[in-house]
Amino acid sequence: MRTMELGTPGGLRGRLNSLVLAGRKTATTGLLAEYAEETEGLEFVGERMALLDDDGHAIATIEITGVEQTSFIGVPWEHALAEGEGDASLEEWRAGHRRFWRGEGTPVEDDTPVVCIAFRLVRAS
Repeated sequence: MRTMELGTPGGLRGRLNSLVLAGRKTATTGLLAEYAEETEGLEFVGERMALLDDDGHAIATIEITGVEQTSFIGVPWEHALAEGEGDASLEEWRAGHRRFWRGEGTPVEDDTPVVCIAFRLVRAS
């Protein structure tokens, strides 16, 4: 079973994992370039993945329900809302994600390719 690690270790990953376990977070967005860097294929609908904590332990199993490639500016509000992070608008979601990726050393532009992943919680470990 492949794994998924949300955000970065520390407070962010813990907060995002808590949202998944509470059923509030059912989507995430990644940079397409990261898949090439990690030589990893895209997730696929029906795939089950282990959701990992900061220590690499599986805390839940999720099932992928949707995978879509688009540009950063093309991410729809429905997907941003499903990320469950409390953004009040698409503009707020974009600003937060731009800040995150810039902080990681990968600034995004409107045309930066991203992968929108939808999932459901199958079970908590």
